[in-house]
Amino acid sequence: MKLADYFRNKKREYLKVKIEELVPNSKIKNIRDLYRGISDFKKGYQLRTQIVQNDKGDLVTDSQSILARWRSYFSQLLNVHAVNDNRHTEIHTAEPIVPEQSALEFEFSIYKLKSHEPPGTDQIPSELMKAGGRTICYEI
Repeated sequence: MKLADYFRNKKREYLKVKIEELVPNSKIKNIRDLYRGISDFKKGYQLRTQIVQNDKGDLVTDSQSILARWRSYFSQLLNVHAVNDNRHTEIHTAEPIVPEQSALEFEFSIYKLKSHEPPGTDQIPSELMKAGGRTICYEI
């Protein structure tokens, strides 16, 4: 058997396994995971390159030099000494900049929340807010 035939057969086996992984999602109508699997399947193999330019512009390929380059890059980027302090700025207005939301607007904004999204800084999932319905709108 030729080497090309061997790799062709291996690729067919791999694709068959990937398709078999997608079948249960199709049968139980788990559309989200099915489309995610199809998307990953269509992308195929993604080559990762391990090449970085150093500060002189030369290409670096060994892992120690790459780590050293990233370390120096981020230390230059994040170690900024001239920071403006804007915390003491005050805004004086006669009326609030953003008016308070009515209960109806608040209810509508909860209705528009997307499901299966990670929670925000308050760590409250959108599914929980939606499940609360009108009670949440009028209790807050």
